Amino acid sequence: LKEFNLALLGKWCWRMLVDKEGLWFRVLAARYGVERGRLREGGGRGSSWWREIVKIRDGAGGLGSGWFRESVVKRVGDGEATFFWTDPWLGGSPLCERFGRLFDLAENK
Repeated sequence: LKEFNLALLGKWCWRMLVDKEGLWFRVLAARYGVERGRLREGGGRGSSWWREIVKIRDGAGGLGSGWFRESVVKRVGDGEATFFWTDPWLGGSPLCERFGRLFDLAENK
């Protein structure tokens, strides 16, 4: 059951990437808000379902951590939904973590 649950939660993570015009996405955006093109975590006011999806999306601990992020490849395209500093590039870590001092000095983040 745990693996089945992970698969279903992963499907929701996938839908967040490819169906941003759907009703379900607009409902979640109204509930949790959107920051820099992606749904916010929601903190303590998030439902247990939403907290589990965020864990899978962000690769946080627990069963199967990191599998979704490792399985999805992002294409830069026109760059509209790509964030230079905070998207994971090489090695799976964002540039703001790899070059923290430079990130702190940057005026246009």
